[in-house]
Amino acid sequence: MKVAHIQITGMSCNHCVMHVLNSLHAVNGVKGAKLTLEEKNAIVEYDETKTDMEHLIAAIEDAGYKGEVMHHAN
Repeated sequence: MKVAHIQITGMSCNHCVMHVLNSLHAVNGVKGAKLTLEEKNAIVEYDETKTDMEHLIAAIEDAGYKGEVMHHAN
C-alpha cells in the first residue's frame, strides 16, 4: 500500500468534498481517502499494483478540480 497527500484546488463546500471523495473511491485500487475542506487536501491510501498517481489526479480532475501531489510514501 502507498499513501499520497494531494493538494486540491477549487473546492468551496462539503458538496465539493463529497464529489471528490466519490471520484477517488471509484478508482480501482483505492483503499481509503480522507479530505478536508479547510486544508484543501486529500490523503489517499491505494494499492500500487492496481492504480497510480496519474489515475488519482485524473479522478480529481474529472470531478472538476485540480490536484497536485504534496507527498507520496509507502
